[in-house]
Amino acid sequence: MPATAKKGAKRAASPSETDVDVIEILTEDHRRVEDMFDEYESTKDEADDDAKEERVAAICLELTVHATVEEELFYPAAREALEEDDADMIDEAEVEHSTVKDLIAELAEMTPSEDLYDAKVKVLSEYVRHHVQEEEGEIFPALRDTELDLEALGEEVAARKEQLKEEYESEAEQ
Repeated sequence: MPATAKKGAKRAASPSETDVDVIEILTEDHRRVEDMFDEYESTKDEADDDAKEERVAAICLELTVHATVEEELFYPAAREALEEDDADMIDEAEVEHSTVKDLIAELAEMTPSEDLYDAKVKVLSEYVRHHVQEEEGEIFPALRDTELDLEALGEEVAARKEQLKEEYESEAEQ
């Protein structure tokens, strides 16, 4: 069933269904990555380079998976469900994702011992926190007032996240 199906539409239940809507899934992602940034910040001075690099790689993976599902599934569905006036919020979010991806790419090419490494992690954290505030404060509430089937979209997002994580883990092993 497409994510844009109307609420209340009948669908077959599957044992793997979580009945968690997409906003709850994305909000959980936000809290998880905020906690990861907090942990990095609180331990960066004591951590060795390998530990720092490992933490940043985990943050970047989480952000990459999250951004991918938003761009592939969430933002298109949101854009379709929202009034034309609210579509600007989605445009802004996509531009913010672009900047986040740029910082992730820069960090991937660096080592923790390089100048500006910690500063780039800090800026990434601040940028992500700003993005989260806008999504949770503007986009999510606006979507709650639409006909978008948030649970169906949540199922699609959860499945895609699992697929992406498996793909990235498989790439990392090679």
